[in-house]
Amino acid sequence: MAKKSAIEKNKHREQLVKRYAEKRAALKAIAMNQEAPMEERFKAQLDLAELPRNSARVRVRNRCEVTGRPRAYYRKLKMSRIALRDLGNEGMIPGVVKSSW
Repeated sequence: MAKKSAIEKNKHREQLVKRYAEKRAALKAIAMNQEAPMEERFKAQLDLAELPRNSARVRVRNRCEVTGRPRAYYRKLKMSRIALRDLGNEGMIPGVVKSSW
């Protein structure tokens, strides 16, 4: 199980990403527009830098929803390999069976 503080910090980052997503996208569109005046693009870049760092999507870490583990994460299942194996062995995941040959 991961530290509760790390899990909560990541949840807080996810909330910030949702809150600032539209504003961040609008500013990025202005900053990347080559046809806009240079002053306007520079102002958008400065406004983008004023936003909280944790509101950037890249700062959110994918974590297992069962254990909070940050590594060996399967995006499709939203869990780590260890949780997948444990739940698969218990028969909690449909279509997953322990292999034997």
